[in-house]
Amino acid sequence: EGKGKRRNPLHDFKKTGELMLIKVNKTLEVKTKLLNTTEQCAKRCSRNKGLSFTCKAFAYDRVTKRCHWLSFNSLTNGVRKKQDHAFDLYEKKDYVRNCIIGKGADYKGTISVSKSGIQCQAWNSMIPHEH
Repeated sequence: EGKGKRRNPLHDFKKTGELMLIKVNKTLEVKTKLLNTTEQCAKRCSRNKGLSFTCKAFAYDRVTKRCHWLSFNSLTNGVRKKQDHAFDLYEKKDYVRNCIIGKGADYKGTISVSKSGIQCQAWNSMIPHEH
C-alpha cells in the first residue's frame, strides 16, 4: 500500500479471451462506448458509472476499442456464448465465483446447496445455526 500506487481494476474480473455474450432475452441491458483501455472499461463497470443497470461483465472489442457493458454474465439465463476473435470477455468475479471468500457477506455466486445436496441456510437466518 505505497503512496501513489493504484489497484488495477481488472483484478476484480475473470477474463475469457475471444468470447462475446449474445443476449437472447431482450430485457437484458447493454451499453457501449469507445474507450482506449480495458482498465477504463473495468473501472466504469465496477463503479456502474453512467449505467442504468448493475454491470456484471463487459466485453472489449480490441479492433474498434469499444467497450460493451453488460447487465448479465455467462451464467445468466437468456444468454449464449459466441466465439469472436475481436472480443475479450471480462466477468465480475463476484458473480461467477462459486466459493465464499472471508465471511461470505458479499457472496453473489450461484451455489445454494451443500456438497451433499442440502439447501443452504439463508444469510439473514440464525436457524438452524448461529453465525
